[in-house]
Amino acid sequence: MPSDRTEKLEAFANPNPERDYRIRHVCPEFTSVCPITGLPDFATITVDYVPDQLCVELKSLKYYYYGFRQQGIFYEAVTNQILDDLVALCEPREMTVTGEFAVRGGISSTITATYRNTNKGNGA
Repeated sequence: MPSDRTEKLEAFANPNPERDYRIRHVCPEFTSVCPITGLPDFATITVDYVPDQLCVELKSLKYYYYGFRQQGIFYEAVTNQILDDLVALCEPREMTVTGEFAVRGGISSTITATYRNTNKGNGA
């Protein structure tokens, strides 16, 4: 069952599905909440992907990210959730989501989750 957050995600037809090319979206203002302390977590989220038939629509991606602002979720979970939701939306040839989380308690964290569709061939 889709969440309110994923219901807002939209895609559009890839204008060049015959070709492999890379799209990179960077959001330096991502926020969520630490599930233990309730304090805000700040991150730069980067989505890097090779589309197949569909591309992620940016305004919907922005509102999707806003859906995490009040959610208590660990860094690892949110990075993997973003990857899972975007792969389900647009079924890319490959996608990597990287979360670069700001320093908290003297430690910064970078989480990287990757998907590769081994069932689809490369474009021309």
